[in-house]
Amino acid sequence: MRLTILLLLLAAWPAPPASAQGPVSEIATRAAALTALEESDARLRLAAVIYLGHHGLAADGPLLAKRLFDDDPVVREAAEQAIWLAWSRSGDAEADRLLATGVEQMNAGELERAITTFGKVIERKPQFAEGWNKRATAYFLAGELRKSLADCEEVMKRNPLHFGALSGYGQIYVQLGDYARALEYFRRALAVNPNLTGLEAVILRLEELLREQRRRTI
Repeated sequence: MRLTILLLLLAAWPAPPASAQGPVSEIATRAAALTALEESDARLRLAAVIYLGHHGLAADGPLLAKRLFDDDPVVREAAEQAIWLAWSRSGDAEADRLLATGVEQMNAGELERAITTFGKVIERKPQFAEGWNKRATAYFLAGELRKSLADCEEVMKRNPLHFGALSGYGQIYVQLGDYARALEYFRRALAVNPNLTGLEAVILRLEELLREQRRRTI
């Protein structure tokens, strides 16, 4: 029952967005976007975030991650969307095409095909963290938890701010019944991205389960 409750909470996890909308026309160049990210005007920060969401690469993730702590809630939400979009771009058109194909296969439940396709992304661009992250997700869905953990390790080597992979660790350890380790990774994910508000309830539930476990061992 306790595990079922946790998995129901995790099922509500927000999915990476397909697009981001906003005043893109106000920022026309990467240089202007990088400058606007630090502006005091939230409207300009928002425009910069959305520009990088549409045009940025995975390497822009750390710049956008700063805006996850922005004072403006709209900027924070747009930053999370933009990060997912930027993470999906390796700078190699064929690798990005393969990644998109693998995501389609995974969404259709064709997990073995998706795993193979993400493997091709990794072979082509081994430093591209999102190739590893998407294969970790496919392995998780296929019940290959140890393989998923191994791919999460590769993600973190390349992108230590990947809150998606950090939360993925947590979900894997919940499945494995290691609630203490799951709690550690969920806390790390929330520290990187404080906008994962649904995660707070999961953390509270895990803390409660761990207290129950300690009481039973006394």
